[in-house]
Amino acid sequence: MSTAQSVQPDGRIELAPGTDLSDPRFANDDLRPVPVAKRRWTTYNFLALWVGMAHNIPSWTLASGLVALGMDWKQAVLTIALANLIVLVPMLLTGHAGTKYGIPFPVFARASFGLRGANLPALIRAAVACAWFGIQTWIGGEGIFLLAGKLIGNGWLTASHIGGYPWTQWLSFLLFWLIEMAVIARGMETLRRFENWAAPFVIVGALALLVWISVKAGGFGPLLDQPSKLGWGSGFWKVFFPALMGMIGFWSTLSLNIPDFTRFGGSQKAQIRGQALGLPTTMTLFALLSVLVTSGSQAVYGTPIWDPIALAAKMDNTAGILFALLTVLIATLSVNIAANVVSPAYDLANLLPRFVNFRTGALITGVVGIVIMPWKLIADPHVYIFTWLGVVGGLLGTVAGILIADYWLLRRTSLDLADLYRPGGRYWYAGGWNWRAVTALIVGGLLAVGGSYGGPFPADGLIPLLKPLADYGWAVGLATSLALHTLLGNGSRRTA
Repeated sequence: MSTAQSVQPDGRIELAPGTDLSDPRFANDDLRPVPVAKRRWTTYNFLALWVGMAHNIPSWTLASGLVALGMDWKQAVLTIALANLIVLVPMLLTGHAGTKYGIPFPVFARASFGLRGANLPALIRAAVACAWFGIQTWIGGEGIFLLAGKLIGNGWLTASHIGGYPWTQWLSFLLFWLIEMAVIARGMETLRRFENWAAPFVIVGALALLVWISVKAGGFGPLLDQPSKLGWGSGFWKVFFPALMGMIGFWSTLSLNIPDFTRFGGSQKAQIRGQALGLPTTMTLFALLSVLVTSGSQAVYGTPIWDPIALAAKMDNTAGILFALLTVLIATLSVNIAANVVSPAYDLANLLPRFVNFRTGALITGVVGIVIMPWKLIADPHVYIFTWLGVVGGLLGTVAGILIADYWLLRRTSLDLADLYRPGGRYWYAGGWNWRAVTALIVGGLLAVGGSYGGPFPADGLIPLLKPLADYGWAVGLATSLALHTLLGNGSRRTA
């Protein structure tokens, strides 16, 4: 054990007083380990974090999107529940390092990829987060646009178009973006307090929507009567496996950068219990609510409405519309800031610590989230679930496999904190890059997403030979990179 770090009775580790981490190429105030005294997140904080993140519009459209693809409510809920139980495993495995050492994801990745090489997985994660940020911001702006239109009048909804959308919708998009930037500028402690009260509020909002549609449908009976169009035969399984990988891909983002949050954990027990109670249970409950409401909308309007904003816009009650608008805003804020701003803020700070801090990284994320034109990513549920989430899941599963293999199998959870910030130490490898991890990333990523098909990809796959693997991208990427990185070894200069 390095003399530059001390071990607490509960196993958490911090730097010894006076340890010098002053190299501006690899350290700033946001990247340095959180002192044990400032790691105060409890089980409830992690539970509330997941409730706040899971109760959002895209996770609602995941579940109801499965209904639109032909599943009945039982099949959709089963798919979501299983996916979140699976993704919880890497979530807890990578989260352990954050609580033990107080480090964010990009610093954790330095152990396996090298001090410079860690920028590769960090920028992959940041790029995905920026895209998700844009998607969520567009959805939040759409909520303002549609529901405000019900209050202000038809002129708001039929304003002159710019770039294919009314200028009032672009204004709503910008307004929601500004609200997000204002919240995140206040830092992680503000985020923790916001999630604590946002979580129960959003649950109430979702339950209110269920009550409203059930009353219009004449009770819960019609909501449960919609049959599966796929049955339980080969037609179902052809949809089930790529959909399962898509559902896993939805939170595979956080399975990488969960150390960004667990680094503030008061104990391993707090982060394990909070995540285990928060992620699979909340996502399953939300899935159940969403498919019930979507089935109810089919009974009432003759067609499934899998966009809850569009459904809420059908309300005639002004108070109900205002409540729906507030719920949409809080739900989208809670997930977007936590899931899609925190990670790239740290990732970009890791790239240029001398010039980029957490707040600067968050602002860059906000700008990139607009540039990627998120409104095109969610226009079609087939592309959204199978192509976008499948490819993202494949790449991120590959990174997760490397992190888990390096930390748990090769190092047995033992790291040298100071060397994670020092060039020339055990994580410097060859000029700051570990070719073993990069090799595992390339091979795993190629197998995971090389056969991608549909949407922007060729019908027979980018690499036709790999097309059979495309529907299992996350699992293929994680298993391949985990096995290959373990086989190659970590290559560090000394044993941690």
